[in-house]
Amino acid sequence: MLHTFPQAVRTMTVALCAVILAAGLATTAQAKELRIGFLLKTMQEERYRTDKALFMARAEGKGATVLFDSSRNDELVQLRQVEKMLDQGIQVLVLQPVETGTAGSLVKLAHERGVRVVGYDSMLQNGPLDVMVMQDSWAVGELQAKALKKWLLKHRGAVKGNVALIMGRPGDANAEAMSQGMLDFAAKHPDINLVARKSHMDWSPDLARETAETLLLKHRDRIDAFICNNSGLASGVMGALHEQDLDSVDKVFVAGSDADLRNIRMVAQGRQAFEVWKKIKPLAYRAADIAVAMAEQPEKTVKELAPDARAVDNGFAEIPTIITPVVGVDRENLDATVIADGHFTHEEVYGK
Repeated sequence: MLHTFPQAVRTMTVALCAVILAAGLATTAQAKELRIGFLLKTMQEERYRTDKALFMARAEGKGATVLFDSSRNDELVQLRQVEKMLDQGIQVLVLQPVETGTAGSLVKLAHERGVRVVGYDSMLQNGPLDVMVMQDSWAVGELQAKALKKWLLKHRGAVKGNVALIMGRPGDANAEAMSQGMLDFAAKHPDINLVARKSHMDWSPDLARETAETLLLKHRDRIDAFICNNSGLASGVMGALHEQDLDSVDKVFVAGSDADLRNIRMVAQGRQAFEVWKKIKPLAYRAADIAVAMAEQPEKTVKELAPDARAVDNGFAEIPTIITPVVGVDRENLDATVIADGHFTHEEVYGK
């Protein structure tokens, strides 16, 4: 019996140490938990389901917990969502702003809580930002203008005609960037008559359709081309053209951007002339990669974590910016681009 008590003490001590060690490990694991907020401005466009799925899979595959939400194109809703994510303890916020002109206040709010911010897809203006990940929005308009020139030479015999520029949300930096290529093209070709340069709240396809209907009526159907900032706007325009039996590449040139399935099908059918495929996987993956790296290594600078980022002036500062590629798609190269790369299947596009 004299040896029983010390043995019990040793047993209890070992058990207590095990409990303390387990508690310590749990605390360490909790301290190292990576929590990233991913906030999109909307899920209205088809493409954003892909953005969400790819980003979350990539970040979660790297061990992060992703808190996701979308803001229904409402900046007040987005403010509340940012506040909620900050309260939930995110370390990095990946933000696609609803209103690029005022979203700097959201970044400042995050910075006050020690949270760094990755801009996603749409560059906010005149505000602080730790890093930006975006597709080559400037190339979108350049590709559209190049395709328009080719179409005009084929169908009109010269670079001339009535062209409408159908833009996204008023004041949106991404809409402005995507439109610049067309504006530069029009400035260089005096026979291009820019009959409209119109923005549309919430990137609304319905409003784009109304704009197209008004322009067709005003110009007696003599609109040669509609250059649209995204696929949804192009779909709205195509609806208006369909009502006038003008939805054919032989009659009117329509260009969109995002390569939504509906639009790619119209390209395949010879109804819509051109789409810009803004590859989502590189965008979502690079955003997830930099967000996780920033959460894991808060002491490192963006330059250390993303040496390929280039400086882009957003009116407030030179923002380190990671730019991903875009690809022009027409009926001739459709199979070799969006289908060959697995973005859509042959059956999805052609229905057989």
